Amino acid sequence: MDRFENALKQGWTDPFWTDSFPAYRVAKEVLSDAALSKKIRRADKFSKMAVYSAFDAFKDSGITLNNNETLGIILSTAFGPHTTTFSFIDDILDYGDAGVSPTKFSNSVHNAAASYISTVLGSCGPTVTLTDFSYPFQNALLLAESWLKEKRCKHVLFGCVDELSTVMEYACKIKMKTAEDGKIRPFMFSDCPVSVLGEGGVFFVLSDEKCNNNYAEVTEISFIGEIKNNYDITIIDADGMAGDESGYENITANGLPVAGYSPVFGSMKIGSAFNFAAACLMLKNQHIYKSPVLDNRIQVNLCPSTKEANITGINCVRICRSDKISIINLQK
Repeated sequence: MDRFENALKQGWTDPFWTDSFPAYRVAKEVLSDAALSKKIRRADKFSKMAVYSAFDAFKDSGITLNNNETLGIILSTAFGPHTTTFSFIDDILDYGDAGVSPTKFSNSVHNAAASYISTVLGSCGPTVTLTDFSYPFQNALLLAESWLKEKRCKHVLFGCVDELSTVMEYACKIKMKTAEDGKIRPFMFSDCPVSVLGEGGVFFVLSDEKCNNNYAEVTEISFIGEIKNNYDITIIDADGMAGDESGYENITANGLPVAGYSPVFGSMKIGSAFNFAAACLMLKNQHIYKSPVLDNRIQVNLCPSTKEANITGINCVRICRSDKISIINLQK
């Protein structure tokens, strides 16, 4: 969370460029903690991003496991470890079934990353991996709430991970409109928005009891599409990845302050998780973080600067299809 908070304070930074293609990539040195590396030395980048972000969230929560069956783990993703999967398929084509790496096959399985997390934490509670192209984070949150209501576990460690690959970059060059200057513009509400690919992982601990380091309370998650006007800020998921973003124009018409932080981390199907993290930080720290790119086609009431504020509630909104809008309500 500290690294992400610093990124929010810093605002927009130039992405990494390869062959005139911008992207926000996770640097190798970020995934180099010696204590964790020993336990996941055979893991691929996807699993390492999952383990590091999950371990950070677990440690930050301050919870202690008196019983190793009291922690549930939910990992959600859009594309899974597709870099390893495609590499494994290439090896089969090049070397045949007998010549491929069994380790690479193990890491190509979607649930491998969640298994690494449970091993590192010593958890024996329920563990599952979800895949969804539209609402991966929202579905993980809904399942986490269900586990707590059903008393399957006392705490749920849940989050999202996705990675970049040459295959992903190739597909996006053909299918999407890349921002030539490396800037996502969340408030243009275009039917053909620009994007800058990103990768990463972010996890949270959801509990029905107060932990030592609380951030916020999730009061509701719905797909009805009704914005609550008594909330202080609306954070939108506009990042160019979901296509037509003109629907956000109606969402922001109520005059509430609006923020969008995708220019900090890039275009991802799991972007909701990062915006949710920004909302949690704002509620805990009582700070509004400046929207990193302020290009504003219809003069929406934006958050133009980072400042202290009395924040009691935040709406997190994602539109993936014109007929379905996800809204997560958080309170202090």
